[in-house]
Parts: sequence; structure tokens; C-alpha cells
Amino acid sequence: MTRRHFITSVAATALTSALTPLSAWSQKLNRTSVVVGFAPGGTTDVVARRIADKLGTTGFASTAIVDNRSGAGGQIACSFVKNAAPDGTALLCTPYSCMVIYPFVYNKLPYDPLKDFVPVSIAASTTQAMAVGPMVPASVKTVAQYLDWVRANPHRSGYGSPAPGSTSHFLGALLGMESGLPLVQVPYRGAAPGIADLVAGQIPVMFTTTGDLLPHLQAGRVRMLATSGRTRSPFAPDVPTFTEQGLDKLYSEEWFGFYAPAHTPAAVVKAANTAVLAAVRDKAVVDALAVMGLTAVGSTPEAMAESQKTESERWGPLVKKIGFTAES
Repeated sequence: MTRRHFITSVAATALTSALTPLSAWSQKLNRTSVVVGFAPGGTTDVVARRIADKLGTTGFASTAIVDNRSGAGGQIACSFVKNAAPDGTALLCTPYSCMVIYPFVYNKLPYDPLKDFVPVSIAASTTQAMAVGPMVPASVKTVAQYLDWVRANPHRSGYGSPAPGSTSHFLGALLGMESGLPLVQVPYRGAAPGIADLVAGQIPVMFTTTGDLLPHLQAGRVRMLATSGRTRSPFAPDVPTFTEQGLDKLYSEEWFGFYAPAHTPAAVVKAANTAVLAAVRDKAVVDALAVMGLTAVGSTPEAMAESQKTESERWGPLVKKIGFTAES
């Protein structure tokens, strides 16, 4: 994603009382739920909780809670919000993969990313990273050197990543295709167990979000070979990007965003957008997200919709090229 998609100002919009009376927004909502499709403690959950903590102070709701409805890679939460009342009492916080990549992975989704939701705002972004553990010799310091090592040790061609169909999975698959090596995914139920195996020398390499790996990088337990942004990650500035190493197709900057159910009135969307933007500008939120390797960002609903479209157009052909579906 380019920086122009992260627009942090909102254009003033004329709202007619015929759609939603402005008097309805003279008071906060009593309560809103931020619905997350993943377990507590994960990256999406952290984004949701940091924003929810501030929604009660930004004129949107008196109380904001996080409602974890994990399962099916986030699809359960998406379906729940799809069917929720379009009045601001339920917002979805999700990684863009549920809206951008899943349509190309699953033959049938229980929701339509375009028809069933209204974008509210991007809230945070992250990059992916490739890290090796003690199984790989210390002399391996670049992606090219790692690929040479795999060629010399073809029985070490497995790579760990969270969940089949994830961005991490596809970056590993793309590296295999670009290098002509049959790299094989070793899927894990989340990043933590995969990193545990990486540190223990059970697998040679792991692809996951940069933030997942930072504590282990800082402790010297893993060596990060590349990150996936256009520029180096501010959290790992000494680590070159894939693009710097001649692998520009392995670019990825995944965002986490807020959606409302379809048919949510424009006044409600605007109020939610204003609240999220205020939250991501709060220093406490910025600092808390940075601990997880996340950059706090904000956008207009229009910029978020445009980014979703752009990322879908990019990932669709890549997923088709990789040849992966949930049924494969």
C-alpha cells in the first residue's frame, strides 16, 4: 500500500436529516461492540482493544467492548457484523486478508466484502518478515544465501507460517516460485507455536508479521533476513526489504481496518470514522501499537475502499498463480 492511502484527514460531508437526524448524534451511543474474528492477545485483538479503549472518549459511544468471535480465520466475526443492526452498535475490526484475499481462497464465503460492509477507517498497518533460527548456519545473512542453503539441503525446504491462506503463507509460496525452489508450507495455528519451533530448531524459517518476531530478534534467538514493506521497517531498520534484495513481488503492507454493516447511515459512519481517527492520533495508542510492530494510521472511508480495491486487484492474480484454495 502506498502512503497516499493512509489519509488522516476527513473531508466535511453534508448530511441530510432525511437519512439520519443529526439530533440522534447529540449524545453518544450507550454501547458499541468492536467485533474481532481472532482470539485475545493476537495482533487484530490488540488493534481492536487499543482503539476501543478510546472510543468512549471521542464522542461515539459511552462504552466500547471487544467481542472476540474467533474461528474460520475471521469469517465468523465478519458474518456476525454483516447481520448486525446498521446503527453503530457493532463494528468489525479485521485484517484486510478477510476482505482482500479470502475471496480468491474460498469458493464460497458467508459474506460479500463489497456488498455487506461499509468501510470506516484503516487503523494500523504492519509488514511481514522472514526469519531463520538455529537450524540455519550463522553464515546465512541474506535471502539469497538462505536459498543457496536450501538448494544444498533440499530436505530443509519447509517454512513455517500461520494458517493456510494467510499473507505469510503466500509470501513463502511466492519466494519458492520466484526462486524455482519447492518450498513447502508448515502451517501453524497462529504465530506463537511456529516461532517456538523456529527458536527450538525444529523448522529452519518462519514467515509472519514483523511484530511477532521482534522480541525474539531483540533477544538474539532469531535472525531476520527480510521485511516486506516498500521501505525498511522502523522497528527493524537494519533488516533489508525483499525489494532491496531483488524480490519486489514479495511486497506486503497489511492493514487492519474498521467496517460497519451495509446500510449504516452516513452520519454513523462519519461519527465512527472521526472516533477512530482521534484514537490513532493518541500517543498512548501509537506507542502501544508500536510495541507490536504496528504503525498507527487512519484514513477516510473512501481511501480505505480504494485501498481494498487496489489490494484485491493485486492479490487476485497472485493467489491464482500460486494455485491455492481452501479446498486444495
